[in-house]
This record gives sequence, C-alpha cells and structure tokens, in this order.
Amino acid sequence: MRLILLGPTGAGKGKQSGRLKQKFDIPQLSTGDMLRAAVAAKTPVGLKAKAVMDAGALVSDDIVIGIVADRIDEPDAKNGFILDGFPRTVAQAEALQQMLQSKHMELSAVIELKVDEQALLDRIQSRVDETLKSGGTVRADDNPDAFKTRLEAYRIQTAPVSHYYAEKGTLKTVDGMAPIDEVSHAIDQLLLAH
Repeated sequence: MRLILLGPTGAGKGKQSGRLKQKFDIPQLSTGDMLRAAVAAKTPVGLKAKAVMDAGALVSDDIVIGIVADRIDEPDAKNGFILDGFPRTVAQAEALQQMLQSKHMELSAVIELKVDEQALLDRIQSRVDETLKSGGTVRADDNPDAFKTRLEAYRIQTAPVSHYYAEKGTLKTVDGMAPIDEVSHAIDQLLLAH
C-alpha cells in the first residue's frame, strides 16, 4: 500500500496517517524526519543535504527525492508507505512519479482530505480563546493569523498537486470535516475499492 495524504494544516492527515500506519503495518514518512535521519546517518544524500542546510539554503527537490528513494528501499517499507506532507509542489509530484517508475512501483492511492477553511479557522480561534481563558499561553504558530498564512501557502503551492493527481485519475477525496471515525471509514472504503 503506497499512499499519499493531501490536505491543509488541520485537516487531520496526521491522525489518519497514524491509523493507516498501524492498519497496514507500513511507515508514515515525513520528509523532515527522513532528512534529519539521512543527515545523522551520513548517507551520501544526507551529506549533500547537510551541506545545503549548513549554508542556510533550502534543500532541493532532487535531494528530497533522493532521501525518499533511499527511505522506501528500507525493509520496513517493503509493504508500502504513507507520504504525509509530500509532495508539496507539482515539480515534486513529477519527480516522485519518475523515481517510483524507476523502481517499478506505483502509488496505490492519493487521498485528499477536503476541509472548510473557515470552520478550521473558527476551531483555531476557539482553541486560542479557551487557552487564554484558562490562563494558558498560546504558541506563536498556533493562532488564526499563522494558520491563515499556512493555508495560503497550501493553496498556492500544494493545492495544484491535487489537480495534478486528479488529471492522472488517481486522486480520491474524503470529507475531512466529518468526525474522525467517519473519515477513517471513508478512507478504508476508497482503499478497498482500489
């Protein structure tokens, strides 16, 4: 089972990834985690990434794809994997497709959790209000303004990835605003139909 989960911050990708990870006994792959692991392990691609990061630059798509390629060759990924938060751009999606083809692999499904952005913003505001009312401190990145910025970045950079997979006929959508168990059930139904 080789899956990609798409959706903006707050859509519930992490929760669904965790459930799918257990259900199918496949790893949930985060590019940030993979990047840190490759750097720590001093793999050839990890050393390239470290040099780029040490120079204060962003790691290129080629390096990220190289790290993903190395990671999916590890034994725990032999039955598949879940990519959560990657690809973030159409260029990354195209590079991922080429890399998978070179390994004679294909994606089982690309699932997008569709959400109502205003409802997500309302949830964040409510959470901030409750935290402040109880005397707590709100993290700088956990407020409506920061959330709006992340949603805007998602719309500009990552939403086109949905269109890319829709054109290929591999995109499936689920109502991410439904209760968690209903979202899980809807994902399971899509995967059974595959």
